[in-house]
This record gives sequence, structure tokens and C-alpha cells, in this order.
Amino acid sequence: MVERFEVDTNGQRLYLITDRVVRIVKASGIVEGLCTVLIQHTSASLTIQENADPSARRDLAAWLNRLVAEGDPHFTHTAEGPDDMPSHIKAALTSTTLSIPVVRGALALGTWQGIYLWEHRRSPHRRRCVVHVGG
Repeated sequence: MVERFEVDTNGQRLYLITDRVVRIVKASGIVEGLCTVLIQHTSASLTIQENADPSARRDLAAWLNRLVAEGDPHFTHTAEGPDDMPSHIKAALTSTTLSIPVVRGALALGTWQGIYLWEHRRSPHRRRCVVHVGG
């Protein structure tokens, strides 16, 4: 089963998408299998991260922004602004796909894990995700 959904973002941060993926897995009727999530963009990514304390996500985002800072004079891909190349690097360092086992009809996420779309651009975007559930 393949389903698609969109997420409207409004700047750099992590957007919780767990509920959307959970609904797709339940609707699939798959009891044992694998759920694959893909973001169809090169300047945003996906991650499984702490879903209880928002400070963990803020710290993670701040660390990645320090690691891949805007304004690096070596960047030549800047047509869409100072966050252009850094957003591509951040997506390359993180992940554009996730694979999560489906066990007894549910995602096998840990207690404190959530699925996030990680927007690396400052301006609003509409991001497309594809979810495949097979078993």
C-alpha cells in the first residue's frame, strides 16, 4: 500500500508526523511488515527523535545549525538564499527515508520516539511525503 501526504512548514524546525504515518499503517491492514517513509525533497529530511521533551529537538536543531552554518564562503549554491546550500547538506547528513518495522499492526517505535519532518529552510514550504507499507 502506498499513500502520500503533504506537510506545510513555516521555517526551520522539526514537525511531528507520527500520527499521519500511524493512520496509514492502520489503514493498510498489514500486521507484520515494514513501513518506509520518503520525503520528496533535497532541503528537508526525516528523523526519529525524542517526542516528550521539546528541548531535545531544539538542542538538536541548534547543534546542526552550528555544524552547517549559513554564510560559508565556500558555498557556491546560493541561488535561493543563504540557507540554500546548508539545507542540502543538512538533508544529506540526516535522512530522506525511514524504515520502521510493523509489528502486530503497529509501528515498532519506542516509548519516547516520534517521526519528524525536519525543515531545513527558513521560508514556508509544502513538503511531500510518500509512505509504503508492505508485509
